Amino acid sequence: MTSIYFQRNIFRECLRFASAALLFLSALPPTSAEDWSGFRGPTGMGTSTSVGLPLEWGGSDAKNILWKVPLPPMVHEGDPDSNPSSPVVFGGKVFVSTAHWPKGTQNQREQKPEHRVAAYDAATGKALWDTVVAPGPWQLRDLRGGYAVPTPVVAGGRVFALFGSSVLHALDVEGNLLWSHTLSEPDQFDVALASSPVVFNDTVILLLDRKKPAASLIALDVATGIVRWEKKRPDTDFGHMSPVLLNIDGVPQLLVCATHALESLDPSTGEPLWTCPWGRKIWPVSSPVLAKGLVYAIGGRAGHPGVVVDPRGRGDVSDTHLKWRVAAMAEGVSSPVAFGDLVFKMTSPETVRCVRIESGEELFKDRLQGASPDVSPFATADGRIYFASAGKSIVLQAGPELKVLAESDLGDPSGAAAAVADGRIFLKGKSFLYAIGSSRAAE
Repeated sequence: MTSIYFQRNIFRECLRFASAALLFLSALPPTSAEDWSGFRGPTGMGTSTSVGLPLEWGGSDAKNILWKVPLPPMVHEGDPDSNPSSPVVFGGKVFVSTAHWPKGTQNQREQKPEHRVAAYDAATGKALWDTVVAPGPWQLRDLRGGYAVPTPVVAGGRVFALFGSSVLHALDVEGNLLWSHTLSEPDQFDVALASSPVVFNDTVILLLDRKKPAASLIALDVATGIVRWEKKRPDTDFGHMSPVLLNIDGVPQLLVCATHALESLDPSTGEPLWTCPWGRKIWPVSSPVLAKGLVYAIGGRAGHPGVVVDPRGRGDVSDTHLKWRVAAMAEGVSSPVAFGDLVFKMTSPETVRCVRIESGEELFKDRLQGASPDVSPFATADGRIYFASAGKSIVLQAGPELKVLAESDLGDPSGAAAAVADGRIFLKGKSFLYAIGSSRAAE
C-alpha cells in the first residue's frame, strides 16, 4: 500500500508540474520549437520544450560534443573582448556576435575592436559566413562589460546585432548587411550597453536605460531601421536587463526592470500598462520569469530586492497585485529560471536558491561549486535545470530539494548563456563554439 500511495503521489506531482508548464507556455507568443532565436530562447525566460538532453559532456573522450569550432577572434588572431553575448539558433544556423582587437593592438581603451557577426551550420559546425560590421561612436574606457554583450535576435529572415559601441546592425541570414542604426547620446551608459533587443511584430525594440534624462525605449522598423516610435523614460536610470515579452489574456506586455519599479509596457507604443515599485532604487541586470501566472523579478546586483506580481493589473499594482516581496540577495547578474511553481536563482558565491513562487517559501539555498552567477540557466520540459556554459556546468533535477544530476567543465568559460534547439545545446566560450548532443541527435 505504501508503494502504491507513493507512486500515486509522484504521478500527481508530475501532473501538477506538466499542467503548470502548459499554462506557462500558453501565455507566450507562438514560436517554432526548433529555434532559439533570441536571448534566453523563444520565451525570453530560458524555458525549453526539449526532453532527454545530455546531462554531461566533455572530458578526455569529448563525450557528447558533436562539434567544436573556433570563434572569429581565434580564426583572425588578436585579443578577444569578453564576448558574453549568447548564441542564437534559427533555421538550422547558429548566429554569434563577437568583438576582438587585431593582433598588435597597443591600447584597447583607445582603439575599438573589430565587430563581427558570424553564422555556423547547426548540424555540422561548418562556418557559413563571418561579416565585419562597423563600430559605433562609443569608445569604452571601462572594459569590464565589453562591446559584444547584447545577444542578437533573429526574426523575419534578419539578424539584429547590437554592440556596445552604440550601434545596431541588421543583416540577412546570408550575412549581407541590410541597414545600421547609430544610437543617440552613446556615452551615457553605465560601463556597457547590455540589454538585448527583442522583436515585436514588425519592430525591433531596444531598451536604453542610461543616465537621466536620456533613458528611453525605441522601436525600429525591421525592414528599414527607421525609428517608428521612441518613449522617453525620465523616472529611470542605469539598467542592463533584457526585456521580456508576454501575452497575458490576449494582451501583449513587455516586462522591464527599471531602477524604480518593475514595469509592464505596451510593446506597440512603450506606454505603461502597470508598475510595481521595488521600495528602493536599484540598477537592474536580471530579466524576470513567469511561473504559475505570476511574474518573479529581482534586481540582480548586490543587495537588490525583488517582487512577485500578478501581471493582470493596471496602474500602480502595489496594493492590488503584488503577491510578496523578494528579500535582497547577494549579487548574481544571471536571470532566474522557473519550472512548475519553482523558481531557481544563482547568486554569489556560487549559490543556488529555490523558492515556491506562490508562497515565497525558500526550499533550499546551497553552494554549487564552480557554477557561475553570471550565466543564465535554462529549464527543460522534463524538469531539469541546466546551469550550462562553456566553463563549469551543473545540471539539477527540478524539485523542492537540491539534487545534482551531473557536472561538466569544458574549460572555456564566458558569460554567454546556452541556446537549445533540435536536441542540442549550443555553448559559446571565449574561444570556441560547441554543440552538445547525443549521437541520436546528430543523426
